[in-house]
Amino acid sequence: QVQLVESGGGLVQAGDSLRLSCAASGGTFKNYVMAWFRQAPGKGREFVASINWSTGSTTYADSVKGRFTISRDSANNTVYLQMNSLKPEDTAVYYCAVAAIASTLEGFYRLWGQGTQVTVSS
Repeated sequence: QVQLVESGGGLVQAGDSLRLSCAASGGTFKNYVMAWFRQAPGKGREFVASINWSTGSTTYADSVKGRFTISRDSANNTVYLQMNSLKPEDTAVYYCAVAAIASTLEGFYRLWGQGTQVTVSS
């Protein structure tokens, strides 16, 4: 059974950086798309970034473009989200997820991790 486990969240100040990790166990994602979503208090889940595991092609939400970078490590079956120049509005629970095709819509993603909290203070 494939499982996704996120880590790396925490409390930081505005302008700081964090790197989130999503480790997959029980399978590989060679032909899939991995993505990060986030959910702020009182809001719906929002697409952040995605990466095609095979091609490395990436997509970003406008709100994080230029600040966040998604990458993958095939040897360790892990996806990363490097977050720089963090803002208070980046505060949310961050989830990684897997889909068969690239999409910014959460309905296409069938496997989710448990989430990791990121809090950015002003």
